[in-house]
This record gives sequence, C-alpha cells and structure tokens, in this order.
Amino acid sequence: MDLAPDSTGGNPGLTALNSLRRFARPRPVRERCDLCDAELAPDHSHLVEVSTRRLICACEACAILFHGQAETRYRRVPRSLRYLTDFKLTDELWEDLQLPINLAFFVQSTPAGRVVAFYPSPAGATESPVALEAWQSLARENPILADFLPDVEALLVNRVAPSRDCFRVGIDECFRLVGILRTHWRGLSGGQAAWQEIDRFFGELKRRCS
Repeated sequence: MDLAPDSTGGNPGLTALNSLRRFARPRPVRERCDLCDAELAPDHSHLVEVSTRRLICACEACAILFHGQAETRYRRVPRSLRYLTDFKLTDELWEDLQLPINLAFFVQSTPAGRVVAFYPSPAGATESPVALEAWQSLARENPILADFLPDVEALLVNRVAPSRDCFRVGIDECFRLVGILRTHWRGLSGGQAAWQEIDRFFGELKRRCS
C-alpha cells in the first residue's frame, strides 16, 4: 500500500487529532433570554419594549411577569393567531389608506398616540403615515379592530396579487416577515426566491391559524 507523506510527521497522536477535527461539528448557538440569560426553546415568547418598539426574547418565567401588564416598560406579545375571513377591506378603502405597497401591518402605538402602519422592505420595517379618515372608516366596518392590544398586536394585510388576506397576529410575526424579506430580497423586484419565501410565510401562517 502506498503511504503518502502527511503534515503530522508520522505522529499518531496528531493523526488521530486531525481525524477527530474532520468529524467535529460546531455546537449550535442557543438563544438566551434577554432579561435573565436563561436558555430558550426554539419556540419562545417575546416582549416589546414599548418606547423603542424593540423586540425582546424571553423565557416563560420572565414573559409571564408582563402578561396583561399595560403600564410597564415591556409588554408580552400574544401567541394567538387569527385569520380574519370576514374582514371588510375593499380595494377603494385600501387605496384610501395610501400605502405604497400591497403588504403592510398596522399597530396602535401608545407612544405615538395613533395607529402606525409599516411595510417590510429591504431596509427593514418602514413606517408609513395612515390617512386618519380612511382608518376610521376601516374601524367602523370592522369593530374587531377595537379589541387589538396596543403595541403588541397587529393587523397584517397581504394584498399581493392575487391574495386578499388579513390576519390578527402578534407583532413578532410581522417582524419575522420583515426578516425574511431582508434576507432574501435581491435587486429592485426582489427576485423569485424572495417571493417564494413570502408565499411560504403566509401559507404557514394560514395553517397555524386553522
């Protein structure tokens, strides 16, 4: 058998070490609670820092401290999802809301004292003004909007052709969508991969609502 020279100089200890390195795998990076540093499960709770709209990863023990609390620095994001099959949003009313694209989410912001709209973009979540009269008309048509929790729940609207979907979701779902778009968007139009990922996101969201 032909023995090729190696960089270990024939040292069996080094040869064994090199063999082990080939099979070594980096340890998975585990997320940790931003408040107590406990290790988090992949499916964990989130809090919102109200003043900054910053999303906080939290273990269940920390998250429960802020459940239902309205006058605290942090608020717990609800885990419930709902597909709003009876939501009334005509093409005309959507146009009156004056959003630049057909994908957006709306949040009642306590610091701003009004409803704030955002749409996902390659630069992140981009804020867009909401025409007050149009929002009031939408709220009259859909009384459920009065039940949304400020700062932590959002109306997520997907009207990218041919979709006409509306969801009641925690704000963390909206920022997950923003992250997907930022990761996969290419060029001016986004590219096929980006739109496939967006379609996959909404398909999964519908399944989780059912």
